[in-house]
Amino acid sequence: MRSLEIDHRDDRVVVHLNRPEVRNAIDARMVQELHDVCAEIEARPRLLLVAGQDGIFAAGADIRELRERGRDEALAGINSGLFDRIARLPLPTVAAVDGAALGGGAELAYACDFRIGTPRLRFGNPETQLGILAAAGASWRLRELVGVSLAREMLLAGRVLTGDEALAVGLVTDLVEPPVLLDTAHALIDRIGKGDTLALRLTKLALAAPIAAHPRFDDVAQAVLFESEEKARRMTEFLEREG
Repeated sequence: MRSLEIDHRDDRVVVHLNRPEVRNAIDARMVQELHDVCAEIEARPRLLLVAGQDGIFAAGADIRELRERGRDEALAGINSGLFDRIARLPLPTVAAVDGAALGGGAELAYACDFRIGTPRLRFGNPETQLGILAAAGASWRLRELVGVSLAREMLLAGRVLTGDEALAVGLVTDLVEPPVLLDTAHALIDRIGKGDTLALRLTKLALAAPIAAHPRFDDVAQAVLFESEEKARRMTEFLEREG
């Protein structure tokens, strides 16, 4: 059985984590299959939607594998390398989170540009209770997403956020009932997809660039866009509509 169910579309790739017998725990095979998805999207940029199934997003890394890993595996950054690759995909990414998103599962969601959830979602990073740290992005992405104080509470004191709490702090952009979660996520991707692909790519890069790179990065990116045929076409259509 594959670790993922993948729906390849013209404008997006939809990935469902598919290890229900272990609550979608992230193992080496799932990591490799997600790398394969990233390679496909890098070769032909499209939007990405990541979701779980049957009321579970991902309960974390596979503890059976994790227990056997040592120093060399940690230094290889098995999960952190994957999640960083997802974060750097050229076009926006969306995580549809229903149920538990814990440990590595939470870090996978944190790596996405948008998160939409349900009231029964649970975000948490209990790594210290297993004798390790959240080394696949939570220690720095989470403080950017929710602030240092709440990140400390989640990473050091084991606080788990409910859906309402995640919405209140902006960790999810929308909270909907489970039956409409995927429809809502696809609607968000539809809105994103109305933008020009190159403009989306450069805007995502601008958001990720360090403060010191601005405004020069923005000027260069805008110079590229100002010369594009798509910019001329879209602005002409806008002016014609406005009469």
